[in-house]
Amino acid sequence: MKRILVVDDEREVVTFLYYLLSKKGYDVTYAHNYDETIEKLELKEVDLALVDLKMPDTNGITVLKRIKEYYPSCKVVIMTGYSTVKTAVDAIKNGASDYIEKPFDDIDKLEKHIDELIHTNTVFYDYEIEKIAQSIGMVVGQTEEMNILLKMAYKFAKKNINVRIEGETGTGKEVLARFIHEASMRPNQPFIGVNCGAFSETLLESELFGHEKGAFTGASQQRRGLFEVASSGTLFLDEVAEASPSIQVKLLRVLETREFMRVGSEQSLHTNTRIITASHVNLEEAVKKKEFREDLMYRLDVVKLSIPPLRERKEDIEMLVDKLLSNTPSVSFSKESLHYLSNYQWPGNIRELSNVVTRAVALAEGETDVITPEYLPRQITLQKSCVEKQEGRNELDIPQQLVGDSYKEELAEYVDEWKNRILTLWEQERVIDLEEIQNNLKELEEKIERSFVTRALRETLGNRKEASKLLNISVRKLRYIMNEKGQLK
Repeated sequence: MKRILVVDDEREVVTFLYYLLSKKGYDVTYAHNYDETIEKLELKEVDLALVDLKMPDTNGITVLKRIKEYYPSCKVVIMTGYSTVKTAVDAIKNGASDYIEKPFDDIDKLEKHIDELIHTNTVFYDYEIEKIAQSIGMVVGQTEEMNILLKMAYKFAKKNINVRIEGETGTGKEVLARFIHEASMRPNQPFIGVNCGAFSETLLESELFGHEKGAFTGASQQRRGLFEVASSGTLFLDEVAEASPSIQVKLLRVLETREFMRVGSEQSLHTNTRIITASHVNLEEAVKKKEFREDLMYRLDVVKLSIPPLRERKEDIEMLVDKLLSNTPSVSFSKESLHYLSNYQWPGNIRELSNVVTRAVALAEGETDVITPEYLPRQITLQKSCVEKQEGRNELDIPQQLVGDSYKEELAEYVDEWKNRILTLWEQERVIDLEEIQNNLKELEEKIERSFVTRALRETLGNRKEASKLLNISVRKLRYIMNEKGQLK
């Protein structure tokens, strides 16, 4: 029999939940304050706890933490009023499984929700998250921070509350917004995204709210806005910080009243749109600079989810590359190329990685199915730290075109060393080993040949056709030098 603990200082709430859940066959105990809660926890294990957020002698967050100390696998649901939803969100970040709002208007829905929580294990949630992610082409990966983020997004998705996504350019904010939409109670309704920075003020107003015929020059017919089109779905406002002050005022009105008017109309229209916003700009800083309305930020900031940059989830890069190569299954990246990708800082994040993979596949087309470092952009392959981390590799194992300008100095040092070696042989008063001299000449030839091929490849960013033109040789000859002669593997 599953055990449930109810913690609330309101005796009417405790009595109601005690009889409701006992009739369903659960073993229900209750506590009205912190000390009683500790006593009940010490008596027997609990599978689910329903905890009020505000109590005279304590708060739900403190009780949550203590319950988790006693029974880490116990699921905790925070009970809260609408005015304290923000704090309930913090509870989820501290390990709560969910929160429910008081008063309980829909008893059937409450019963179903508790049944699902108590009988569903974390494996099911992980499966659901992975399934939704795969359906939209999203890579969950192995990074702990990313996995926690998606679990939080999955929990908040079921609630009809606004979500703000924060992250650097290219981290996948729209993809996360779509994940929230697909995990919500409205996945069959429209998901529409709009970049607020891509329109002028007039065009953005028309795009969001629509306009009446004749509202302005060129408005030859009535047009529905995105708040109307996505009325039962999700509207994703990307780069919301770019919206003008006038647009910000209108957005605030929609959030407060769920009503708006088309441009040129005096009739109010209602919308049930779920709003998700995103920005690479820190809205708190924008508020301080008077560039963004503080009241609007608070309306948007019920839940804030921060996507980690790619440089903080490098263990996921190989999986991301595999996903980006899904349309070209015959192509793969060499271990050496993956090593360079993993050590690059990715200022453009996943968007930059996608461009690099696409470029490399295009360059290698018709030449090879294995993407080696020569097909990677210069800013990635010229990282000295990457080469230094190639432990246990000798000089000829490392593609020299990746070393950068320091290779010129290395070549000069080699030539000086080679010259001294030959002069030493010349000055020796003994029988001359001509075969040794021939080997030294062959080594010099290969070294110089490699240096010029390296420079050509570096200057053409790995483009073999362009490099062969610089060297005045055929592509076949260049490929022979790189592969069959073992110069640049």
